[in-house]
Amino acid sequence: MTTGLLASWSEIQKGTTAFFESFKGWGIVEVLVEIFMIFFLIFFVSKILRDNDATKLMIVYWVALGLGGVLHLIATDIMSKDIFFIYILLVSAIMLIMFSTEIKKIFWDVQKTKQTASERAAGGNTEIRTQADTERCIEAIHRALQDMSKNKVGALIVLSKGNVPRNVLQSGTAIDAEVSSQLIGGVFFPNSPLHDGAMIIKGYKIQAAGCFLPLTQKMSYPKEFGSRHRAAIGITEVSNVIAIVVSEETGIISIVKQGKVTRYSDDDNIKVTRYADYDNIMDALRDYYLNELPSTDKKRNGGNR
Repeated sequence: MTTGLLASWSEIQKGTTAFFESFKGWGIVEVLVEIFMIFFLIFFVSKILRDNDATKLMIVYWVALGLGGVLHLIATDIMSKDIFFIYILLVSAIMLIMFSTEIKKIFWDVQKTKQTASERAAGGNTEIRTQADTERCIEAIHRALQDMSKNKVGALIVLSKGNVPRNVLQSGTAIDAEVSSQLIGGVFFPNSPLHDGAMIIKGYKIQAAGCFLPLTQKMSYPKEFGSRHRAAIGITEVSNVIAIVVSEETGIISIVKQGKVTRYSDDDNIKVTRYADYDNIMDALRDYYLNELPSTDKKRNGGNR
């Protein structure tokens, strides 16, 4: 096994050396390319760590790079230029692997503009709406959640800003219908064709239902969290949306934002660690409709507050 690892290390070193040797003969261009690549890699890793409040880990990263640089300067025979480049790549790769979910979210959100354009064409969410329409929509979703909670009907609703990945929308059935408590309840009625998947709502339209969401890979959540909860957490880890889950076993309503879960139950006998009461649910819905919709959707509330 040791021989195999040494062979793999040798291959990595040879490949990296060959890559940088391809720039030889370019003079100053070679140096500039190498400096730019290293600077960009360190900047990208540092940005990922900073954006995820991993300041201490970022310091560890810089210290590790600094130690490698010092070793390269005082012991060139041990830390040659090629080995130093490989060292930077390995340390950076370790940091990026630790935040692979967050990186995936960045690249998925890059597609937001294109997806929003296509979703507007399909969903028709650019028409002007009144404050009364907004309150009606909020009340419809809240009423549906209450009914499903009392009857212990499992449900998963995603409130989107047009940034749900295209493949998620395509995995379900397009609906393109006005939000109503009856339609939401009908979709999640037990044994209905679409009840196992997620419903995607953008603004005042139900875009699709029966959609498959990416499951979170983190193991730190309670064991009672089933596939709906893990899917709700997963989609909020890779896209800036709000997910609402109704547990089929307990009727507990959970609100998920950026991987953080708040839970609510009408049954006082059900004990949960964090509660999302009536006000929490209404606040989440109002925050979405009044603050988090795209700018074109916010216009519909102008002058009606």
